[in-house]
Amino acid sequence: MAIEVKFWGVRGSIACPSPDHVVYGGNTSCIEMRVGDEILIFDAGTGIRNLGKDLIRRNVTHAHIFLTHTHWDHINGFPFFVPAYNPNASFRVLAGHLTHQGGVERVFSAQMADPTFPVPLSAMQSKLTFEDFSVGDELHPADGIVIKTAPLRHPNGATAFRVEHDGNAVCYVTDTEHDPETPDPIILDFIEDADLVIYDCTYTDEEFPQKVGWGHSTWQEGIRLCRAANAKQLALFHHDPEHDDAAMTVIEQKARATWSGAFAARDEMVLHIE
Repeated sequence: MAIEVKFWGVRGSIACPSPDHVVYGGNTSCIEMRVGDEILIFDAGTGIRNLGKDLIRRNVTHAHIFLTHTHWDHINGFPFFVPAYNPNASFRVLAGHLTHQGGVERVFSAQMADPTFPVPLSAMQSKLTFEDFSVGDELHPADGIVIKTAPLRHPNGATAFRVEHDGNAVCYVTDTEHDPETPDPIILDFIEDADLVIYDCTYTDEEFPQKVGWGHSTWQEGIRLCRAANAKQLALFHHDPEHDDAAMTVIEQKARATWSGAFAARDEMVLHIE
């Protein structure tokens, strides 16, 4: 059975709806993976709004939502995730970086509290389950699906996810900052032999020296890691809002010329991993 991957938001930092961000998209991080009858959602940036409408169209009322971390661009679409207001729906929200910081439910509740939002979390009438795990744990959302987790180098912490099913593996590795001198050994091991790696390619190697400490990486580092780990494909992800369609076209062309397995993720792109 295949793992179907759909990108609902590929932008980093802030949503950028504009005529210059049409080809690659302006919504922030949200990815859906369909594995058999299970729906796995990764991050709840602004892209989750359109995903929610699609779940309603498909009459899907249950899903697992895994969070890399809870910076705004990865959670600020959740208040607009319409299925969560359906009393007949149920959703699990899981995070691995907040065990010692009050838990993920506290963060989601604060996001929807006065004076920053008019509708409280309690208005969501679906069955919401908030679960905190420790990064490094192995998760089993359903029979035949294994999700491995690993820590990432990012301010306030972040979690990488590796979804394994029926011999296939998809890795979601954002947000993370690399060391230009040494490949991250944790990531190299984590993505080994993966069919698809979705990696933080916010910057270019030329831009990176001015962004040290911001918690992000480059498309060149993504290619270096994938080649070293024998991964099959790299999806450039978490695009800088300053990289409009013209800039992203150049970046994608350079990436593909460097390694044929690389491409830039786009809003509503669908991939079948089998």
